[in-house]
Amino acid sequence: MSAHSHAHDDHHGDGASHGTFKSYLIGFILSVILTAIPFWLVMDSVLDSKVATALWIMGLGVVQIVVHMVYFLHMNTKSEGGWNMLALIFTIVIVAIAIAGSLWVMYHLNTNMMPQMDHEMIKSFG
Repeated sequence: MSAHSHAHDDHHGDGASHGTFKSYLIGFILSVILTAIPFWLVMDSVLDSKVATALWIMGLGVVQIVVHMVYFLHMNTKSEGGWNMLALIFTIVIVAIAIAGSLWVMYHLNTNMMPQMDHEMIKSFG
């Protein structure tokens, strides 16, 4: 047995999932569907509310991220001894904190600073 084949065999013992043609095909089909649905929602104005449309698009985007992670990046609880999943959870928490903090700051800046500007604009136009 050569050194290369031995090292390759050891690689398969890490618990990581390796994709098959069927899994890549399933991932591709799901990705196409999850891309086509938001396109259809917007182009045909299926929903009356723009907010509802945006929420559906964001929800389908999150589902598509999960599809990519499972079918193309092969992320699961077994790969790398679970460290991939732990790193993903940590990343999601940090991003959620950053987004929530940014939205909180922007909301409070808008609430606390814009009323004066609106009042001044009414005086200048009125």
